[in-house]
Amino acid sequence: MCFSASASFGAGILLSAVGVASLTKVHDKAEILFAAIPLVFGVQQISEGLLWLSFSGYLSLSLQAPATFIFLFFAQSVWPLMVPLSILKFEKNIKRKKIERVLTFIGAVVAVYLTYCLINFHVQATVVGQHISYRQDYPVNLGRFGGILYLLATLLPPFISGIKKMWALGSAILISYFLTVIFYEEYVISVWCFFASVISLVVLFIMYTVEKTPRPNLQEARLSI
Repeated sequence: MCFSASASFGAGILLSAVGVASLTKVHDKAEILFAAIPLVFGVQQISEGLLWLSFSGYLSLSLQAPATFIFLFFAQSVWPLMVPLSILKFEKNIKRKKIERVLTFIGAVVAVYLTYCLINFHVQATVVGQHISYRQDYPVNLGRFGGILYLLATLLPPFISGIKKMWALGSAILISYFLTVIFYEEYVISVWCFFASVISLVVLFIMYTVEKTPRPNLQEARLSI
């Protein structure tokens, strides 16, 4: 998280607990990846907590490089693929699935490209004021195009989905993105990941809502077909 080690670890622990709670609401293996989103965010926030400790001298400076890599790997490689893929697997509507597949493909391309950049170009994390700023010397032109595709892959799937209340997750993430760009332009990666991690609490709400929704009897469904 963008403010302190204690805040990062606190968010990480809370999100891990929420992730576990969300997974207890799973009734179909297709829901597992989506339900695990808060748990994965928890791991990401803990990695940034370790980065804060390395800056403050509580941990070795040698930890900065791997902690930076892990945080950026989640931010740039995991999320553009995990978000659309988890919603695709969760989705029940066949027509919506077709669109979700396209967005998942876009997310996979973005994930592969950013993973390549993360491995082959210089990245560095520095503390500026009360925030962590991530410098990434990626190709500028491709970076802008990749940024657009990243947003398509992470922001559109919740709005395309027919899953009950999924639009709430998309709306919250979209609003948090614009607030981050407006007020924290120099720290978008760190701050937006924090907002998105907190917003992933909505995942538990969605899982709870789906659990309360009457599910069709499988035997009756087969007979109707």
